[in-house]
Amino acid sequence: MTYAIIKVAGKQYRVREGERLLVDRLHEEDGATISPAVLLVGGNGTPTLDPDVQVTARVVGAVKGPKIRIGKYKKRTGYRRHTGFRASLTQIEIESIGAGTRTARSAPAKAEKPAPAEAAPTTEHVKGMPSGYEEMTVAEIRKAAPEWNAPMLAAALEFEQANAKRKGALAALESAIAAKEE
Repeated sequence: MTYAIIKVAGKQYRVREGERLLVDRLHEEDGATISPAVLLVGGNGTPTLDPDVQVTARVVGAVKGPKIRIGKYKKRTGYRRHTGFRASLTQIEIESIGAGTRTARSAPAKAEKPAPAEAAPTTEHVKGMPSGYEEMTVAEIRKAAPEWNAPMLAAALEFEQANAKRKGALAALESAIAAKEE
């Protein structure tokens, strides 16, 4: 792998192994190793987008950019102002490209999401409730509620108050019950 396009501090850079580059100030200490996001890897044939390749970089140090002089001047008034600016930068050195596969940061989040989904089936199904009610969205409940009979509406309302407590579903069920009573 000859080169990689990485994303560091909101900007993209084309890098090669052993290359040093200046990036916007990073909150890392000198000598720390970072793994920036890899967007593309190429050089050996067809480039690949979003590859499973890890780029490792070492923070060399914090430096300041060149001084930029800013002058304001208005003719015939004697108005002159001079200011300057120096960017705070961090110099990094690319140590390796493709040394190992990237660790998926979103994988632990996906592993945690099924845990609440497993907790949902433990809720008891209220007798007389419409079939598949637990999986219905608020919009689907609002659409189907006027067609249900009074015991089904009461059971669905009881389930909603005990478990889900979705405001839109509660309002749809209560309005359907009020319409049945009239």
